[in-house]
Amino acid sequence: MRNMLVFCLVVLSTYIFLSDRQPAAMTDNAALQKATFAGGCFWCMEKPFEELEGVSTVVSGYAGGTTENPNYDNYMRGGHIEVVEIVFDPEQVTYQELLEVYWRQVDPTDPGGQFVDRGHAYSTAIFYHNDEQQRLAMASKEALSGSGVFDKPIVTPILPATKFYRAEDYHQDYYKKSSIKYKYYRSRSGRDTFLNKVWKEQKEKKMSSNDLQKRLTPLQYRVTQEDGTEPAFRNEYWNNKRSGIYVDVVSGEPLFSSTDKFDSKTGWPSFTKPLVNENINEIEDYSFFMKRIEVRSAEADSHLGHVFNDGPQPTGLRYCINSASLRFIPVEEIEEEGYSQFLGLFSN
Repeated sequence: MRNMLVFCLVVLSTYIFLSDRQPAAMTDNAALQKATFAGGCFWCMEKPFEELEGVSTVVSGYAGGTTENPNYDNYMRGGHIEVVEIVFDPEQVTYQELLEVYWRQVDPTDPGGQFVDRGHAYSTAIFYHNDEQQRLAMASKEALSGSGVFDKPIVTPILPATKFYRAEDYHQDYYKKSSIKYKYYRSRSGRDTFLNKVWKEQKEKKMSSNDLQKRLTPLQYRVTQEDGTEPAFRNEYWNNKRSGIYVDVVSGEPLFSSTDKFDSKTGWPSFTKPLVNENINEIEDYSFFMKRIEVRSAEADSHLGHVFNDGPQPTGLRYCINSASLRFIPVEEIEEEGYSQFLGLFSN
C-alpha cells in the first residue's frame, strides 16, 4: 500500500511538473504569427523576407486550391497557387512592414501571373490569418492604389487563409541551394527589370529644386535639401507629446511614430526606431572631421538627421531628427490623411 502511495505521488508530481512547463512553451509559440503571400514563383519570394530581423522561417508551398496534399506535379490542376508562409515575431517586425516588402516584390496589376510565369498558379494574393491582418492588408492595398506608383488598377486579391501545404524540400531556399540556376532564372524572368524600373521612377519623381523652394519654408529646404541642422530646443516637435505619426515633409512617406519618441534632452525630436524600416536609409557621414551615421528618407532622399547608439532600450538607438524634415499627423487625422494602416499602434 505504501509503495502504491509513493508511486501515485511520483506520477502526480511528474504531471504537475510537466503541466507547469507546458503553458510557457505555448506562450512562447503564441507570440509568433503567420503571414501568407503569393507573388508568383516562390523561389523569388523567400529571400526578401528571410533577410528581415524578426522573421523565424519562410517556407515555400501551395495554397488556395481544392485538393489535398498537392505536389509540384499536380498543384495547378487542384487550383492551388505558389505561396510563402512566413512565421514572424510581431514585436520585432510588424505585419505592416511585411506588406511593405511584399508590394515591392510583385506586379500587383497583373491578373494573369507574374512576369515570365503565366497562369493562375503564379498569380498574386494576400492570405490573411485574422481580422487585423485583413484590415491592414486592405488599407495597404488602398494606399498603394492611391500612391500613383502603378498606372493600372491593383488586382491582388485579399483572401482568408486556407490550408498551407509545404512544397518539396528541393524548393526550400532554392536561391541558396541552387544559386547559379536561381540567378539564371531570375535574371531572365523579367521580375528585376520591372521592379527596378517602377521603383526607380518613383525616386525620379522627386520635385525640382525650384518647386521645392516654393513648397517648403527656407528652413525646411535648408535641412532636407542642403543637409542643414535646425537650432536645438527652437524647433517645432522637440517637445511634442501628442500621439501620432511623423512623415517626410517632402514626400509624405511615414518615418516615425510617437509610440517610439522619447525625451533625449538634446532639444531635437528623438526616436528609438523608424516606423517603417524600408523608408529609412542610413549612410556614413564624415563631415566635421568625425564619423556619424546620417539618416535620410528612402523615397524623397531628404536629410533627416543622424542615428546614435546611446538611446534607451529596447533598441539602444537614438534617431535624432530635425523637426523641419517632418510633418506631424495627429492620431485623430491619420485615417483621413491616408495612413489608416498605422491606427493599430494607438488602439490601446
